Amino acid sequence: MHCPKCKNEYLKPTKLEEGLPVMGCPKCNGALLSLLYYRDWSERVVVTSDDVVDTGEIRSDADTATALGCPKCSRLMTKYLVSGALNTRLDLCGNCDEAWLDGGEWQLLKSLELGNALPSVFTDSWQRKVRAERTELDRVERLKKRVGEEDAEQAVAVKKWLGTTQHKSTILHFLGSD
Repeated sequence: MHCPKCKNEYLKPTKLEEGLPVMGCPKCNGALLSLLYYRDWSERVVVTSDDVVDTGEIRSDADTATALGCPKCSRLMTKYLVSGALNTRLDLCGNCDEAWLDGGEWQLLKSLELGNALPSVFTDSWQRKVRAERTELDRVERLKKRVGEEDAEQAVAVKKWLGTTQHKSTILHFLGSD
């Protein structure tokens, strides 16, 4: 099998973690992970906070911009966002149930404490949550451009606080009465 990113490199057997075999690319450090093997591994091993890696050194832009062909069946892999705050997307072949992790993405998943929850990233509910998170981040960025960083931070804090109080509608009515 060839690396879907490098095209000419052969994938070689390696391990992401002890007991978690993958087919890895020696050039780009990408890895083809069988979700069957992953599920078996994740039932036996728990990634603890000791295993979490510092995200400062992990590039969230290592993701490929175009769709990748599955190294096993050559069908196009589908991209799934990991988080609304990051541009990192994981590639999944729905036919083979294989995920492609670009170099550094496994460390990123561990740092986000998703080492034992990888299949959930590929669910509709996860992707809806990510889209909602991204929409809210975009709204905050637009607010910052209109009112400035400091006022936007105050507004976000007030909004968060309003979400926790049972008197939200009364307070909003009061604020709107000027």
